[in-house]
Parts: sequence; C-alpha cells; structure tokens
Amino acid sequence: MTDRPLAFAILSPWTRHSRVVGALMMRELITRYGRRGLGFVWLIGEPLLFCLGVLVLWSIIRPDHEHGVRLGPFVMTGYMALLLFRHQISFSLAALQSNIGLLHHRAVTALHIYASRNLLEFLGATGAFVVVYAILMTLGQVSLPHDWLLLYFGWIILGLMGMGLALTLSGLAVRFEVMERIVPLLTYALIPLSGVFFMADWLPPAYRELFLLIPLPHPVEMIRGGVFGEFVATHYDPVYALTWCGVLNLLGLALLNGAKDRIDAE
Repeated sequence: MTDRPLAFAILSPWTRHSRVVGALMMRELITRYGRRGLGFVWLIGEPLLFCLGVLVLWSIIRPDHEHGVRLGPFVMTGYMALLLFRHQISFSLAALQSNIGLLHHRAVTALHIYASRNLLEFLGATGAFVVVYAILMTLGQVSLPHDWLLLYFGWIILGLMGMGLALTLSGLAVRFEVMERIVPLLTYALIPLSGVFFMADWLPPAYRELFLLIPLPHPVEMIRGGVFGEFVATHYDPVYALTWCGVLNLLGLALLNGAKDRIDAE
C-alpha cells in the first residue's frame, strides 16, 4: 500500500464495490428478463405499461382536472413514485434467498445484493418516468418541469427512502419469517399514507399536520412541486425527509449486519 498513490488507495475500494454491484445488476437483468426478445427493455417497459394503463383508466373515469390540477401529470407523479418504492421493497425482500449462493464468493456481500437490486429498480423507474413525461408532453398534458432541481432532489430522496424501507423490512424478514407475509400487506397500507393519489393541500390543515408526520409524502410533494411549480400548493420538508432516509438506511444496515449468523450460504 505504501507504494501506491494515495488517490488509488482511496478509490480502489469504491471501484471494487462498483464492479461487484454492476456485475450483480447485469446478472439480475439476464435472470429476470433473459437475453432474447425485448430483454432489457422490460426494465423500463414494465413500470411504463403499468403507469400508462392507470393513466388511461383514470382519464376515462375521472374529470380532466381535480382541485385545479391536471389529471395526467398528477397521476404520473403519484403512480411512478408508488411503483418506485413498492418495487424496491418487493424485489429486495426475496433478494437474499434467490442469490444466497453468490455469498460463496468472497467479494460478494449481502449489501452488494441489496444495493444492486435497489439501483436497478431506481434506474428502471427513472427511465419509465422520463418516457411517460415525454408522452404526456407530446399530448400537451404537461409542460417542462418548473423546478428541475426540486424534481431531481425529490426523486433521489424518494429512492433513498425506498431503499431504507427495503433494507429495514428485509433485515426484519431475515430474523422473522412471518415478515414475508406481512410486508406485502404493509406496502398496500402505504398507498393511502404516501399521498400518491391525493395532495397534502387537499386535506384540512389540522389533518395535514398529522399527515406530514409520515415521511413518504414529503418526497412525493417535492416531485409534484418540481413539476407544477408555484401554480400548485405543495407541502414538504427536505430536512425531515433526509433525516428519515438516514434513520431507515442505518436501521436496515444494522438489522442486516446483526443477522449475519442467520444467513447461511448453501
């Protein structure tokens, strides 16, 4: 180590971990979607089709505007946020069991497996978001985001919060088998609590304060604030949301680290 430049010594672990995560992402893509046909396109195509299906259904049964907000971008921002954190949780829950043989390799750890799945879901949902946004712009349903930085910031915070939830629930699932049955129910319970299908401003002020104690609505409101700008009232606290991101990710890492003795590489 003394012969190597300091910069190399610092970057080397990062490069090594990046290569492991990248290789696991490629393996997951091939395992999930195969090498033939549409293959990797389904990484974006799957959430894209879900979102477009919901958009078409809502445009048939709901009015064009609700509370002064246009239906298309409202559904897009809510449903893409919902898909992101639900996919992160659901695909993380079974990540260890389906890849446990990989832990024979000294370079691969449980955290690499969870990081690769969460990053894959984040990239897929981001690609689908961009495509749906472009389609709605073409149809004249939405203009360019009014605040790009707020949109990026909200989307990244949502991804970090989804990863924190996924790690925490996966850590609990390693310890308690019953969590594998409870977590799908919890993800359904998160739908009305996340604010994806309504906005905080639509609630009476007294209930809004209570609602905003839940961390998930904050990044969702930030995404909508970035898309709609000052024309639509949004309520969020980035510091509160980032604090919860840190707490959930640290708790998840601690739970997984404390459950190492329960993870048996076959």
